[in-house]
Amino acid sequence: MKNIFDRYFIKAMGAMAQGLFASLLIGTIFKTLGIYTGFELFTQINTFASAASGMAIGVAIAHSLGAHPLVIFSCATVGYAGYSIGMTIGDTTVTAGPAGAFIAVIAAAEVGMILSQKTKIDLLVTPTITILVGVVVAKFVCPGVSRVMFFLGDFVNTATYYQPFIMGIVISVVVGMVLTLPISSAALCAMIGISGLAGGAAAVGCCCQMVGFAVCSFRENKFGGLVSQGLGTSMLQMGNICRHPQIWIPPTLAAAICGPISTLVFKLECSGVSAGMGTCGLVGPIGIIADSGTSLTVWLGIALLCVILPALLSVIFTEAMRKLGWIKPGYMKL
Repeated sequence: MKNIFDRYFIKAMGAMAQGLFASLLIGTIFKTLGIYTGFELFTQINTFASAASGMAIGVAIAHSLGAHPLVIFSCATVGYAGYSIGMTIGDTTVTAGPAGAFIAVIAAAEVGMILSQKTKIDLLVTPTITILVGVVVAKFVCPGVSRVMFFLGDFVNTATYYQPFIMGIVISVVVGMVLTLPISSAALCAMIGISGLAGGAAAVGCCCQMVGFAVCSFRENKFGGLVSQGLGTSMLQMGNICRHPQIWIPPTLAAAICGPISTLVFKLECSGVSAGMGTCGLVGPIGIIADSGTSLTVWLGIALLCVILPALLSVIFTEAMRKLGWIKPGYMKL
C-alpha cells in the first residue's frame, strides 16, 4: 500500500501538477500579461498552452511512472482524451479535466508497459495498445469523474459563498496542509475546479504555509531557507514535521486566521492550479490578480494575507511555543 500511494498519489499526482504548470498555468500567466499589456502574442500563447493541458499531463504522468518512450509519447493522446471527455449537466458541458486525464493515463501507461519492448513490432503494438486502453478507460470512466468533480467543486465554491467564515478556515487550513504534504495541492485544486472565494482562501492558506515556515525557520536556515521555502515549497519541512509535528502548528494557525479574512474582508478570488501554488514563483498572488483584478483592495489583500500576516502570525506563535519549550532549536533545520 505504501508503494502504491507513493507511485500514484505522490509521484504521479506531483507530475500531473507539473504538467498543468507547464501548460495551463503558464498559459494563465501569459493571458494576464496579455490583458494588461495588450500584446496579442501573449493571448495566443495562452490559447495554445491551455489546449495542450491534457497532453502535457499525459506525458508528465507517464514519465513519472518510468514508462518507455513510446508509452510516454502515446500518453499524450490519452491525456488529451481523458481531459476532454465528460458529460452535459443541465445546460453545462463538463469535462473530466485533470482528474480524468490522471485516471486514463495511469491505466494506459501501466498496460502499455506490460507489452512495451516485448515484440519485434513494438513501434506498432505499444502505441496501439496504450492509446486503445487509455481512450476506452476515458470513455467509460471520465463521464462519471466529470460529474463527481463538478459537484464536489460546486459544493466547495457554493458553501464558501454562503458560509465564508467557516469555509474560509476549513479551505485555507486543509489546502495549505496538503501543499506541505507530499501531495499536490495544485493538482487537487485543479481537479475539483476550485474558484471564487474558495480559491482565494486556498491560495492564502498555501501562502501561509510557505511564508510561515520560511520565516519561522530563519534562525536555523538563514536566507537560503527563506528563499527555498518562501518561493519554493514548504514540503521541505516534511521530514522535520514527521519528527516534531508541533512545528506545523504556527503556519496552520496563521492560515486559520487569514483564510476567513480573505473571504469576508478582502474577498480575494483565485481558481484552478494557481489556488494551490501559494507563493511558489509568486503563482498564487498572480492567480489572485488574474481573477480579482488590480484594485487597491486586492493589492492590499495580497500584501497582508499572502506575506505580512502569515509571517507575523507564524513568528508570534512560534516564539510562544519556543518559550513553552514545545519547539526547540534545530527542530526546523533543513
